Amino acid sequence: MSNVLRVGLAGLGTVGGGVASMLAANADVVAARAGRRIEVVAVAARDRARDRGLPLGEAAWFADAAAMAADAGIDVVVEAIGGSEGIARRVVEVALAAGKPVVTANKALLAVHGAALARAAEARGTPLAFEAAVAGGIPVIKVLREGLAGNRITSVAGILNGTCNHILTTMRNERRGFADVLEEAQDLGYAEADPSFDVDGIDAAHKLAILAAIAFGRPVAFEDVHVEGIRGISMLDIGFAEELGYRIKLLGIARREGRGISTRVHPCMLPAAAPLARVDGVFNAVVAVGDHVGRVMLEGRGAGAGPTASAVVADLIDIARGRAAPVWGAGSGDLSDAPSVPIREHVGPSYLRLLVVDQPGVIADVAAILRDEGVSLGSMLQRGRKPGEAVPVVLVTHDAPEAAIDAALARIDALGSVLEKPVRIRIEEGEA
Repeated sequence: MSNVLRVGLAGLGTVGGGVASMLAANADVVAARAGRRIEVVAVAARDRARDRGLPLGEAAWFADAAAMAADAGIDVVVEAIGGSEGIARRVVEVALAAGKPVVTANKALLAVHGAALARAAEARGTPLAFEAAVAGGIPVIKVLREGLAGNRITSVAGILNGTCNHILTTMRNERRGFADVLEEAQDLGYAEADPSFDVDGIDAAHKLAILAAIAFGRPVAFEDVHVEGIRGISMLDIGFAEELGYRIKLLGIARREGRGISTRVHPCMLPAAAPLARVDGVFNAVVAVGDHVGRVMLEGRGAGAGPTASAVVADLIDIARGRAAPVWGAGSGDLSDAPSVPIREHVGPSYLRLLVVDQPGVIADVAAILRDEGVSLGSMLQRGRKPGEAVPVVLVTHDAPEAAIDAALARIDALGSVLEKPVRIRIEEGEA
């Protein structure tokens, strides 16, 4: 074994730059924990002439990241390009085909192509490590795959997108609307110019698909994750949630159900005293429940150069020490074939907000529809009277099947006295 683990770094953006900086700044600590030095000996990036202020030393430059991945002078490839297709996918496939370990922070790639990449890694007996792909510096992959390996995991849930959590926290604390807070988040660098992956829940869904695969020992199934974002959350909902004793969070939730595994990402109302409800700002948190360990919660910064680099370097240290675990916690032949349970089979309470004309008979009409669809009401809020004008009405249901809520909302939306599409937010009393 060489006394140096030679790293090829594909991509020098936030993640790649953070990895290069951390390996240089903490070289002595990393070497002591890895048992040998870990050095970046090659990089691939679009613009060689650009001064990034990174400690790259005499690292070889490659215009073609895939060619770098195949180079015999590299022991391990760090893919920090991002995206589920194109050169990022090619780099990982080339490295695995050459028998080189891969470390990646690319949640989209793993969520979409993780099953095939896991088989490729297993066929060559080489590690595919991705601690940084979920929750940045929080070691949730290692905890689920190794620390809780003896448990039957019953559920895993969490705040998996710091941008959404920052937006919802700021809306609540500063009483500002979604569009205004989103624009500020873009100015601060918390949200991209095109924020769709974050605010529409796709980023969180990528991460949840990975967590569910590890927690339940089955192939990753991104296409089965139900996804909703936070664009429809208004200050009205934030205010009513507080009045009812809740806080609104975008959660990813995966559960072992009676006949399979359910995976869903959507806004939730959580009791204000619940641990996840108190996780604010750009922080992430994950709660896992095991049959013997009980409830375990991890919290920390889920993005940024430092936290993400911390997770990548931890994976490199494992590789340097020869430590590796199966990608999804078990070999391909031992993975579960548990089916995915669709969102339409979910049963639980809901918050429903309507904007209606304040006139006699409106509430009776709504109540009759809920009764006909088998949805039982727990409480109702209406503040003030404005005869003939628009007023918000909030209904909180008892546990009800998803299909019944959907049918009731479709009929309520068709009422002439209902002025805009009803808002529905699921309530999660138990978090996970």
